[in-house]
Amino acid sequence: MLDIRPMLTAATGVLTSPLMPDDYRAMMNPLWSRQRLSGRVEAVVPETPDASTVVIRPGRGWRRHLAGQHVGVGVDIEGVWHWRTFSLSSPPGRPDGLVTITVKAAPGGFVSEHVVRRLRPGGIVRLSRPAGGFVLPDDLPTRLLFVTAGSGITPVMSMLRGFALAGDLPDVFLAHVAPNGPQVIFGGELRRMAARFPGLRLHEHHTRPVPGRRAKRLTMADLSAVCPDLPDRMAWVCGPRGLLDDAEAYWRAAGIADRLRTERFQPVARPSAGPGGRVRFVRSGRETAAGAGTPLLAVGEEADVAMPSGCRMGVCRTCLARLAGGRVRDLRTGEVHGDPGDLIQTCVSTAVGDVDIDL
Repeated sequence: MLDIRPMLTAATGVLTSPLMPDDYRAMMNPLWSRQRLSGRVEAVVPETPDASTVVIRPGRGWRRHLAGQHVGVGVDIEGVWHWRTFSLSSPPGRPDGLVTITVKAAPGGFVSEHVVRRLRPGGIVRLSRPAGGFVLPDDLPTRLLFVTAGSGITPVMSMLRGFALAGDLPDVFLAHVAPNGPQVIFGGELRRMAARFPGLRLHEHHTRPVPGRRAKRLTMADLSAVCPDLPDRMAWVCGPRGLLDDAEAYWRAAGIADRLRTERFQPVARPSAGPGGRVRFVRSGRETAAGAGTPLLAVGEEADVAMPSGCRMGVCRTCLARLAGGRVRDLRTGEVHGDPGDLIQTCVSTAVGDVDIDL
């Protein structure tokens, strides 16, 4: 039987040109759009003085995430959409269909400050589809180790909540670093979970237990003392760069690097030399100046260009765009490259002189 739905959609598009049917759906309700994935903020729940959980009802086109994945979130601030990537803190398959991100306001963080302090229920955010490889394997190990610091607990919380939703936790050792007890994101829930599930051992390391006095940071040598079977556990580590660098060096020296999974909030970038340049987005008709160290993804988003994005670390390759002219520098390696027609990763590429992007 002939399926005439594609023909009807095309005909409707002609009749409604220059707007398409999806544009009208989005105007009536942004959550109905199939082309531009959006979500409605249902609640903003404070976790600590500088961190909040945003509860979101995703619209059409959302697909179920895996525990530990992240999502690109677009926030309208004074008429300009600003995109950042946040880990999902909700378990996959939450019965009410809602998802959550938990955001810590970074000092000077323009978007994170807005999300934590000024985002309100009823607001609309834009969403990318979930991505990322910081996830649990299908064949779950018998013993797991999670090492987190600050907001690095968010992807791991998605995993723990998934276990709890299923009714049981495997043998898990969780070491979490925070300044003090009240500043542990999800602190109350984690402690209740550890009391409820015998398989979960929670070790809190506080770096400022007494105001004004800094304690020793957690090292992997310290961790091995409180978790003696560390080498036998599959490990997931998420947090600031120092923690991750220490973990990777420790696991590598022990010859067990294959048992470690890490999640970095930012790519390891090399300093960029040069003045940057003018960036022109060909199809959007937008043009702006870019500094030498600013990723082209951020340049486009600041110019209100619809930029594809995912992990923002050069891993998932969701941010690929075609170079129409000019040369770019890879933030990770410092290499300058690019010919017209090349696909470049905009999240880890910066302008070297004037650049044209086919977006």
